[in-house]
Amino acid sequence: METQTHLIRPFDAATDIEPLSALWLEASLIAHPFIGAPKLQTQRRLIEEVYLPKAETWVACAQDAPIGFISLLDHFIGGLFVAPAWQGQGVGRALIADALARKGRLRLEVYLANDQAMRFYRALGFTEVSRRAQDDSGDPFPNATLQLTR
Repeated sequence: METQTHLIRPFDAATDIEPLSALWLEASLIAHPFIGAPKLQTQRRLIEEVYLPKAETWVACAQDAPIGFISLLDHFIGGLFVAPAWQGQGVGRALIADALARKGRLRLEVYLANDQAMRFYRALGFTEVSRRAQDDSGDPFPNATLQLTR
């Protein structure tokens, strides 16, 4: 899928792991300061070794450089991250639209403390279906489960 400023292409494990994990860390430090930099640095290794290789990942690029990505586990969004310099320019919307066209429905979990992401997903029409008080690591960071269907 092409838009005015970028192309969405499949993940390439040979070239994408390092740039996408760096993008993930840069965006996560801004979006998830409540988690803390040390824990995010530790999670980066999981992103590289587990999450990116095992998910169906699509990469948004501008001039051949990754500027965002979405990782899917069937219709569940395991992660959507856009480089901070590209946020607010339609990259996340394009990745969601592309994934929705592929899957027909999407579901995700988002930290309630990530106000920007909550506003973004709600503006796209996602609705909240549940909440939980802890994240996947058992830390006290409440999450909301959201869903969207075409």
